[in-house]
Amino acid sequence: QVQVVESGGGLVQAGGSLRLSCAASGRTFSSLGMGWFRQAPGKEREFVAAVSWSGVTSYADPVKGRFTISRDNAKNMVYLQMNSLKPEDTAVYYCGADPDNRRLYYRPSIRHGDYDYWGQGTQVTVSS
Repeated sequence: QVQVVESGGGLVQAGGSLRLSCAASGRTFSSLGMGWFRQAPGKEREFVAAVSWSGVTSYADPVKGRFTISRDNAKNMVYLQMNSLKPEDTAVYYCGADPDNRRLYYRPSIRHGDYDYWGQGTQVTVSS
């Protein structure tokens, strides 16, 4: 079992920044692939960013150049730095853990179904 807890959401004006944090415990953190997904009202959960167990990152096209995912294995933490936020970034952001990430060699997964463990989500609201 892996416990995942997100924090850091909030209300910000368009053009502003937020940093989301995700703590994972219950398994060797360095072996986990970690990902951020988001879900806006009336929409399906969508991929945002992910980092593999080896540190390789992947981003969804809408957030490339604005968001940065990073991990700190010493602290069992993963972060999502979000800059130049837009109203369309408004959503509940979820952190997920992929316990079998090594099956993809060095790459992170961008598939929601590959993440077996999820946090409760944190709301991000961007006002125009």
